[in-house]
Amino acid sequence: MEIHAWVRGLLVMGLLLAAPGARAADFYVDPVNGSPDGDGTAARPWRTLREVLNAGLVESQSWEWLPYAEGRPLVPRNPGAPVKAGDTLWLRSGYHGEVEVTSFYNTGYITVAAQSGHQPRLGRLLVRSSSHWVFRGLDISTEYLPVYDKWPLVHVEWHSYRGPVHHITLEGNVIKAVADVSGFTAADWVAKMGDGIIADGWDIVIRGNHVKNVHYGIKVGAHDVLVECNTVENFMGDGLRGLGDNSVFQYNTVKNCYQVNDDHLDGFQSWTVGPGGVGKGEQRNVVLRGNYIRNYEDRAQPYRCALQGIGNFDGTFVDWVVENNVIITDHHHAITFMGARNVRVVNNTVLEPHDALGPPGPPWIRVAEHKNGTPPEACVVRNNLAPNYANADVGVTVDHNLLVTDPAAVYVNPITYDLRLKPGSPAIDVGSASLAPVIDIEGVARPQGAGVDLGAYERALTPSMGANVPQCAAFQALRSR
Repeated sequence: MEIHAWVRGLLVMGLLLAAPGARAADFYVDPVNGSPDGDGTAARPWRTLREVLNAGLVESQSWEWLPYAEGRPLVPRNPGAPVKAGDTLWLRSGYHGEVEVTSFYNTGYITVAAQSGHQPRLGRLLVRSSSHWVFRGLDISTEYLPVYDKWPLVHVEWHSYRGPVHHITLEGNVIKAVADVSGFTAADWVAKMGDGIIADGWDIVIRGNHVKNVHYGIKVGAHDVLVECNTVENFMGDGLRGLGDNSVFQYNTVKNCYQVNDDHLDGFQSWTVGPGGVGKGEQRNVVLRGNYIRNYEDRAQPYRCALQGIGNFDGTFVDWVVENNVIITDHHHAITFMGARNVRVVNNTVLEPHDALGPPGPPWIRVAEHKNGTPPEACVVRNNLAPNYANADVGVTVDHNLLVTDPAAVYVNPITYDLRLKPGSPAIDVGSASLAPVIDIEGVARPQGAGVDLGAYERALTPSMGANVPQCAAFQALRSR
């Protein structure tokens, strides 16, 4: 399966549509010094984003009438309003309200972004039945609401009455239910944690966000989605969930799950739905690449869970690529597919923590039968490092994998979770080039030596401890304001 061209096309299209045209304009919104009577200039800014939207200051389109039906025409909304497709709303520090963007189908991208040096705050963000919006550099927390409530912090919603949502970008935002969970009881977690990001529709980009202290991290039902370079930290549901076709989840970090109810928790989870319910359909063309999933950083963390890494238990999953991921967990489900066709699991690193408390590990890589007994078909498990493998006897080609029983002999320092390959590691140069990804989790080209290395890290001729591929680096400063 080749999905790289689709991703490049999506990104190029987004950049072109988001780029300012000949008439693109900048407007300013300032909760501290602005006024509803301003004109949106830097000297006379409007007051809050919520007021800008509610006052009809954005020219857009909406459906001619409701309820929505496919083929229904769009008609102008707020014709002649100052903010138009291609423009940017620069938000300054202060509270911009509980923001709802409903029925704004723009003809090109409108960007809502933090002005440099500013920290705009939102109580939550609902983007419902709209298109062509970018939201960048915002601080979103339900703690900022005048009266705290448990909401999804960001919801990109396809509404059954108002219509679909598509072409939405969420980039470099800090999204948290609460700022601090120290001292939280299990009851506090259940009562106060809303979901981080929920996204329906299509052509959605979720990039470089820091989602922290939430129920579910990023739940995606949309198709044709790019989810990359995000951090999901401290969660009580799934870190990532992907239920749509033609999607890429890459270079995300998921860490620190909290077991405060009866849910089983996954770093990434998916399932299929078809006639007859869950597990009856197919989900196609999904890439899981370069993700770092770890169930805990602190062994003494309260309510520490045994996290399932990549858990796909109700197939059939078709044409999936799982490559260059690092899974650190004390649960046996590190990477599991139950019901698969043409799924390849290549160059992943799986480790059981050195201070694990015991069962249900050690973690495995497993491509197995559907729950109805149907065997997998034309699947590949290759070039992986793991302490256990439990693949089906038929339908899976299993080769060039290493069973790691002594992590210290393979990795630079498994105690500190430096899982690069040490000099003399038995994983160096012994992999197969067939289906191997051309770069590793840090962007190092393969091969560096006489052959491809096993696992997510290719031992570089000049080793370095890179934290992410270059495409993710730009979001670190944006999120750390």
